[in-house]
Amino acid sequence: MRIAIIGNSGSGKSTLAKRFHVPMLDLDTVYWERGKIAVQRDPAEAVAEVRAVRRTNKDWAIEDCYASLIEVALEFTPELILLDPGVDACIRHCEARHWEPHKYASKQEQDQHLAFLLEWVRGYYTRDGEMSLQSHEALYNSYAGPKRRIVELSTGEERQ
Repeated sequence: MRIAIIGNSGSGKSTLAKRFHVPMLDLDTVYWERGKIAVQRDPAEAVAEVRAVRRTNKDWAIEDCYASLIEVALEFTPELILLDPGVDACIRHCEARHWEPHKYASKQEQDQHLAFLLEWVRGYYTRDGEMSLQSHEALYNSYAGPKRRIVELSTGEERQ
């Protein structure tokens, strides 16, 4: 089983990926410089790491909001899942998010960035670039492999 999951911050990508019980790659860990906030890693290094995970594991789930890195994962024809629960659900999920030690030194540090994260979540629907709904939909629509769009993670409700 190979799965690539894309969507807004707080859409439930990590939660869904864990349900598959396969090696999981959160693309935040390869897109950004380790130990630094909002410092992008060399894109070639990030792409190489995504390709290494795909080659090393027969089954995997790769998830996050970076269309360019999800596109690299699509070279192996996984199922592509676009999570699209809407802005209100994403905000609720971000507000209830547990501490992410791979991103922040403490829960307090994480909470200090919450206001920025919530604005980022709201902007997903109107911004341009690879971390936007527009980019995610374009990737989804152009992908010829297996795919589904999920609008309600708790029920698995899908729409085509």
